[in-house]
Amino acid sequence: MIGIDVGGANLKIVDGDDVIIHYCPLWKESPIATYLKPYAGRKAAVVMSGELADGFSSKEEGIAFIVHAVRSVISDAWFYGTDGAFHAEPCMSLAAANWLASADYLRTKFPESVFVDMGSTTTDIIPLSSFDRLLSLRDLDRLQRGMLVYTGLLRAPVASLIREVSLDCGATRTLVANELFAISADVHLVMGHIGKVEYAVPTPDNAGVMISESLQRLARMVCSDLSEIGEENARAVAAAFWDEQRSVIEEEIRRASGSETMPNLICAGIGSALLAQTFGGRDLSDIYGTMTDAFPPAFAVREVAKRNAEL
Repeated sequence: MIGIDVGGANLKIVDGDDVIIHYCPLWKESPIATYLKPYAGRKAAVVMSGELADGFSSKEEGIAFIVHAVRSVISDAWFYGTDGAFHAEPCMSLAAANWLASADYLRTKFPESVFVDMGSTTTDIIPLSSFDRLLSLRDLDRLQRGMLVYTGLLRAPVASLIREVSLDCGATRTLVANELFAISADVHLVMGHIGKVEYAVPTPDNAGVMISESLQRLARMVCSDLSEIGEENARAVAAAFWDEQRSVIEEEIRRASGSETMPNLICAGIGSALLAQTFGGRDLSDIYGTMTDAFPPAFAVREVAKRNAEL
């Protein structure tokens, strides 16, 4: 059995001990079936969040498209829903059930912990102490409870979190351009949180992923070239974004957990190491190795299916 996570930006597949991640932007192209052809004739457990991509007119349309695309190649595919059950046909409970699959798998192993998954686009914050209370939650519900934070390691626009920065060693208050000049991948590359290989999304200007090129994109956030403001000021833009991103995630961890102090965290996703280092949590990659990149939730949905013996 393989595990599949169909996100809006990435298609993740777990096959045995192998993790395969394809950049598959559903708002532009939808080559799901093409990427799944090597797995024809296999059995699959599937979760999704890509139904929200704006290439679809509604979630219902997105769900139907994803189910049919997967089943056109893998007929024995079953889809995990927010009701905690597997389904063979499209239904609304399949919308954004990926986070619940991870919680379902982890709840018996870390029952008193808060699961934090930082992906390329979002950060999920999931208290595992009461699984029944998680059932049937929509993304809207999770946004309202602080359990879904729309900021991630790679794709978050810099202007999504900051409106101004302090340049010239803090002496000059400077407004930030509300443009897609730079993204969080530029910030984390410049700050050493990721390397060039981990910059696995298109750059805003279609240029490369050298640190100098990220610094140029960050300089554009204040309507400048790198040669105009200098590396120190470009790095100040990166630092301002990371300070705010870290603060937002910390605040929502406390809100979602209902704790005034930092709860016991287990961290996963491509940002697991950064989360663990920043907030003192446990990095699941120490347990699951590279599988943690697809843990939320391609690996988890496969393991839940095996555990439940439903497929």
